[in-house]
Amino acid sequence: MNQILRIAFFALVVRPLMMIVLGTNVRRGELLPSSGPAIIVANHNSHLDVFALMNVLGLKRLPSVRPVAAADYFMTRRLRRWFATRIVGIIPIDRNKVRREKGKHPLDPISEVLQKDGIVLLFPEGTRGEPEKMDEFQSGVAHIARRHPEIPITPVFMHGLGKALPKGEALLVPFFCDMFVGQPLDSQLKKRELMNQLSVSMDELAAELPTEAWD
Repeated sequence: MNQILRIAFFALVVRPLMMIVLGTNVRRGELLPSSGPAIIVANHNSHLDVFALMNVLGLKRLPSVRPVAAADYFMTRRLRRWFATRIVGIIPIDRNKVRREKGKHPLDPISEVLQKDGIVLLFPEGTRGEPEKMDEFQSGVAHIARRHPEIPITPVFMHGLGKALPKGEALLVPFFCDMFVGQPLDSQLKKRELMNQLSVSMDELAAELPTEAWD
């Protein structure tokens, strides 16, 4: 990663976009981790989701923030790969590899970042869903938690960006973003219990949104 270019991009492009063009309202932002190692889990409706989260975390924490993203999408074209790895700083994960290969586990890159006190952003739906519709979370987050039981998981629910830049669209529409941060979850929970608590937490955060905001 080029940290100078990365900080410049977020300071000069992302921050004005999120604060002036779109607007962001964060509830309980103090619950976001102040440093790593940390895991943040959020719903996923738009490419803007990662920029919104990274902007809220701020420039001070930016060097340690690493979003997990699909290698089969972001690593296929040269320019997209350069921007994703050098500027956004993604951890590319191959969604088609679910088994260990040549002594390496598909989740090893995430563990390496956490071991270096990184802040990992996870979108367990696996892909961008329909605008403002939350799909079922995949269990990958539980496997990461099992590897790192000492690191709590902070749930974040976002609304609005699915309308600002939906999947398949290239034209940005100004639309306010609401972000709700929940209490950290215990990574030591068993897989089923953790996934249930994560689902309940996300539903509770979504319920804080006024009903008219879904229209």
